Amino acid sequence: MQPLAIVFYERLMPGSQLVNRLQDLHYRVLTLDNAAQLAATVQREMPLLLLADLASSGEVVEAFKKIKASEATSHVPIIAFAPDTASDLLAAAQAANLSLTVTESALANHLPQMLEQALRVD
Repeated sequence: MQPLAIVFYERLMPGSQLVNRLQDLHYRVLTLDNAAQLAATVQREMPLLLLADLASSGEVVEAFKKIKASEATSHVPIIAFAPDTASDLLAAAQAANLSLTVTESALANHLPQMLEQALRVD
């Protein structure tokens, strides 16, 4: 059975590229485009990890806080990514105590390493 990754994105690029790369790495992928559904979907599906585009119209960081605050889902690693020029979005996500916050180019160039780092058990 393939591990499940949930990918939240509204922008076609880089979202669809990320989905394809995860599938190439033998992940099952569930996609979402509504930030309001993130916390409930993570609780229902219990993915191995969540990858989320911070450059969206929804309240993504608030969804992260709900996921991290819930005892049932606080263990789910979250990799948040944003355009290389969006340091403010990355800073807001870092304040939410996520597993990893990265730029789109870093994620595109180092996805396997980022997955390994996010899934590392301390």
